[in-house]
Amino acid sequence: MDKIDVKSLYLEELEALLKEIGEPKFRAAQIFKWLHSGATSFDEMTNLSKTLRIKLSEKCYIANVEIVRRLESRLDGTVKYLYRLFDGQLIESVLMKYNHGYTVCISTQVGCRMGCSFCASGINGLARDLTASEMIAQLLAAQKDNGIRVSNVVMMGMGEPLDNFENSVRFLKLVSDEKGMNIGLRHISLSTSGVVSGILKLAEYKFPITLSISLHAPSDEIRDKIMRVNRKWNVSALLDACKKYQSATGRRISFEYALMSGINDTEECAEMLAKRLKGIMCHVNLIPANPVAETQFKKPDKKQITFFCELLNKKGLNSTIRRTLGSDIEASCGQLRRKEGCET
Repeated sequence: MDKIDVKSLYLEELEALLKEIGEPKFRAAQIFKWLHSGATSFDEMTNLSKTLRIKLSEKCYIANVEIVRRLESRLDGTVKYLYRLFDGQLIESVLMKYNHGYTVCISTQVGCRMGCSFCASGINGLARDLTASEMIAQLLAAQKDNGIRVSNVVMMGMGEPLDNFENSVRFLKLVSDEKGMNIGLRHISLSTSGVVSGILKLAEYKFPITLSISLHAPSDEIRDKIMRVNRKWNVSALLDACKKYQSATGRRISFEYALMSGINDTEECAEMLAKRLKGIMCHVNLIPANPVAETQFKKPDKKQITFFCELLNKKGLNSTIRRTLGSDIEASCGQLRRKEGCET
């Protein structure tokens, strides 16, 4: 698209744009507020002159998402969305309700190139990156559809945020802007499969976000089989990067660990995991693996999951079992998109 992606602009960039088209600087704050409160067209910006609205529509576009499918869990109220983008591509988001407020899990790419064998998002590879505005649009659509305010964000949907680094950083700055959605960075989690170069680069920004590492295995032998990224950056390289990130930011790291029966749920795995994470200020989030039709992985029984968690805690590793949300609507990202027949 040749037009300017106006919702991805920082306030100062918007001010520069207005200067370029001969409009006063103060209009930028008005436009910024409209964009980040959910305006889907320039015509909605009623405190702007008609002339300015025409200028903006000729030069810019507003990235929106269209709800294609909406599934709401009867068990816990979790809402899963399949969104269509301006070019017809499909992505997914999930809205979850907790005691502390509403959390939205957003996608950062259309598909994914990481190729994790247990994940539906990357089965057909990467189609394209999402812009910062398309990430924000997922939040705004969920807010509007449910009449709520989103208080927390997890960048843990389709895609690898650190494989779309610049757009992910732009999103973090925009979504936390006090003149925009004003979601505090401490209420945002970014999940990575282990892109070491991106972790080290992200550390330079010192964002007070929660970095979540999709670890899922304590050894290279297991991780090589289920996560292709490990062949480039192995467990030792990944954990070394985590230590450097923690040293730079002072932030506790969350390690995501999807328990898969007979793969990574043994006592030996728990012992090895506790040993490898020793010395890192962290929390281990154990996730009973969601069944995906295209994979052979199954979650362990409750007894084994509890045993694994208790063993980690005995070894001094702060560990909890994630509460499963939206199990009746297949809330794991990638599944709804594939059911819609999207192959790229």
